[in-house]
Amino acid sequence: MTRYSLLALSLALCSTGAVAQGPGLPDEPLVQAALDDHPSVVAARARAQAARAEADALRKGPHEFNFVGSYIRRSVDLQGEFNEYDASLTRPIRLPGKGRLDREIGQYGVEAADNLAEDAKHQTALLLAGLWFDWVGASAQARVDQTAVGNYERALAALVRRVELGDAAQLDADLARAALGNAKTIAERSQGEANLARARLSAQFPSLPLAETAPDLPVPDMADPELVELRNKVEDNSHEIAAAEAEARRRASMADRAQRERTADPSVGVRLFSERGGEEKGAGLVFSMPLGGGQRRALADRAAADRMAADAELNLARFAVTETAESDLASARYRIAAWQRARESLDAQVAAVVKLRRGYELGEIDLSELLLGERLAHDAFREEAIARADAQRAITRLRIDSHELWLAD
Repeated sequence: MTRYSLLALSLALCSTGAVAQGPGLPDEPLVQAALDDHPSVVAARARAQAARAEADALRKGPHEFNFVGSYIRRSVDLQGEFNEYDASLTRPIRLPGKGRLDREIGQYGVEAADNLAEDAKHQTALLLAGLWFDWVGASAQARVDQTAVGNYERALAALVRRVELGDAAQLDADLARAALGNAKTIAERSQGEANLARARLSAQFPSLPLAETAPDLPVPDMADPELVELRNKVEDNSHEIAAAEAEARRRASMADRAQRERTADPSVGVRLFSERGGEEKGAGLVFSMPLGGGQRRALADRAAADRMAADAELNLARFAVTETAESDLASARYRIAAWQRARESLDAQVAAVVKLRRGYELGEIDLSELLLGERLAHDAFREEAIARADAQRAITRLRIDSHELWLAD
């Protein structure tokens, strides 16, 4: 057995064929079910239902018939006792224009709630994707580290045998044993991180079935024109902006409604009465109207201020979505570039290790130099896995924010 084979660190990890070529994401139906079951999405959709009920109530209005009645038995000296009653039926009437504004308020409230429900699903999808790549990325590092442990174990076993045969110094075995211990420490840590990431993903999305082992990380493969196209869709498909626009319109209608409410709605109705046992009877119309004061003016002023705040929040939502689109694009670009540099560095490091092994085989370098090269190669494998996970995470985030993935509506 040659010295080269004793300390060989598997080159399979850095070969392109060992890297997943697919999307590396769970199946679409499973994701949709997991998103729909998440409490934040369920709550947002319930609020949308509540908005529909509120819109129905606004359309019908708060005005109801009001019945008032009384019965009196009167006793008059020297005249006897009399049965008397009084009854009136009244109903407030919305003044012209108020009903239309109430319907607009309800309609825009439903639009805002529907968009907020879709945005809740959007945010939940980002949460799922983040936890998913936490697990997949940590698992990729754990596989790299476990492969390194296996190779160091085989190398140490071979060196121990050579020491027994007098073909290698005890120092070489000690160095290999120390390298193995360090590799095991790294592997334990990375496997723990993978287990933690899986536990968090399972806790947040219990209905999403997870395999015992994470899938392989895919190769970040997306051309820049496609990234730019997705970036443009982020703003076009933003439910956050749509919700803010609907809320701004709702607040505008509420401000107009509050201004009209400074003139109160009158109440009209009919009245019947009977006095002195029916000797006096009557029927007629009744009319009442509140005389508004400073409170109605203050409420109108408050609604006007709320309208201004909603307009400002709409601009803020547009700023936030533009920032998201630009940052998603920038992140995807630089993380893809970083992964490409990591691949180049890994290829160079592997080539260097091959030369170091050849030099060790020829006796031109000692074991400590070779172990250093092996450790640097191991680090290069890990950095490539980290960069690959970061790049794929950034691409997936851009796809979700553009609604191209999981949110095609």
